[in-house]
Amino acid sequence: MTNSATPKRKIPVIIDTDPGVDDTIAILLALTLPELDILGFIVHFGNTDLEASYINIFKIYHNVSLQIEKDPASAARFPNFSQARKPFVARGPAGPLSGELHSASYFHGKDGLSGITATHPELNPPPPLIGSPSHPQLAPTDRPGHLVALDLLREFPAREITYIALGPLTNLAHMLRTDAQLVREKIGRVVIMGGALDVPGNTSPVAEFNFFADPYAVAEVLTPTGGALGLPLERVLLLPLDITTSHELPFPAYGAAVDAAFSQPPSDPDAVLAKNPALEPIAYFTSAIFGRLRGVMNAFGNDAMELHDITAVWCAAHNPPQPDAASDSQTQVVAADGWSVRRRIMTMERTGEHTRGMCIVDRRADVGAYAPGANRAHVQAILERAAVEHGPFESAVLPAQVEVEEVPPPSRSASEPEEGVPVVISTPGPAVLLELMLERIWGVQGAK
Repeated sequence: MTNSATPKRKIPVIIDTDPGVDDTIAILLALTLPELDILGFIVHFGNTDLEASYINIFKIYHNVSLQIEKDPASAARFPNFSQARKPFVARGPAGPLSGELHSASYFHGKDGLSGITATHPELNPPPPLIGSPSHPQLAPTDRPGHLVALDLLREFPAREITYIALGPLTNLAHMLRTDAQLVREKIGRVVIMGGALDVPGNTSPVAEFNFFADPYAVAEVLTPTGGALGLPLERVLLLPLDITTSHELPFPAYGAAVDAAFSQPPSDPDAVLAKNPALEPIAYFTSAIFGRLRGVMNAFGNDAMELHDITAVWCAAHNPPQPDAASDSQTQVVAADGWSVRRRIMTMERTGEHTRGMCIVDRRADVGAYAPGANRAHVQAILERAAVEHGPFESAVLPAQVEVEEVPPPSRSASEPEEGVPVVISTPGPAVLLELMLERIWGVQGAK
């Protein structure tokens, strides 16, 4: 089902983030989207450590302020930069619920932003503004992030706030542990970037980084057991690597539209991009944080930045919370025009020697699974005995001998609640997002 109606008011959002390079671009996009009302930022471990994540929020705002200071007309591109209600900035968890602490600093740099703290000191905010209660655009707080988020759920009407999770789900798990009933009653929408269902991982062969960083939190939030209360899944939209990886910012396109230094791949992937103060301030900032990342991506054979977190912010702006109605039955997932969603039944691997953070998808009753479903070995044995040739979707390997109970595969009648995590399987398209970013963030048209 689709809902093409434009929301009558802005969508209040809490952005849960570990600002590396992609989170930073996602926040820049959020500052440009008139559909959103940014209530605040909860920062935590992930792409970098907790304190670097905290500082990076102030770094983002500082560089937008430099852009607007140089070109006051560009303020119109960033309608959420100066809000009547200043967004809070709160620290979240410094590590996962359980297990080892992992970081993606190998990819994003020690400071999360390709090392610009040292290489581009002119992009750092004045130290007195970091965490200052007198910051002109932000409202820092020392209260733990999960408590600040719960306070906002109490303050706002039910089903109004969207929670955008761009990193590990640890803070959401702490919210549920503290007051699951409040979260379930009041949360409007939860948009999550994470997981790899039918594609390889980007941190291990089977795991995406956010889910790998704290699989225990994923299990509690999306697939709780033993009577624990997780999120109301009908209000969740999960964007795994399956959908986000195809959305890219090709660096040659960025070079053609924004900074000519990116028009050709670097001959030395480890080279630091030469400074170009002639650029617009926001382009100077983004080119600085793209420099190291581009070298890493080229080493993987792709001269582009994958827009994982950016796609999630875009999704949140297009898919506002739905009103709390009796007809909702707490099972229906509503997506806007151009977006489609499919339920997937899965569990989270937490302790596997090689599979930490893997989404174990139950494909037995999945419409995408190839025939014959729950017990393929049993059915193929029957085909062998009947001398029936194998079809293109069946293994040609003679199945191993198995002892089989005559239990039918999982099924659901039309009257039963739909199960599984709602997963985004299509968007309006990578080209649409690329054009939106170039126009909103950098004020340019895409390369033709």
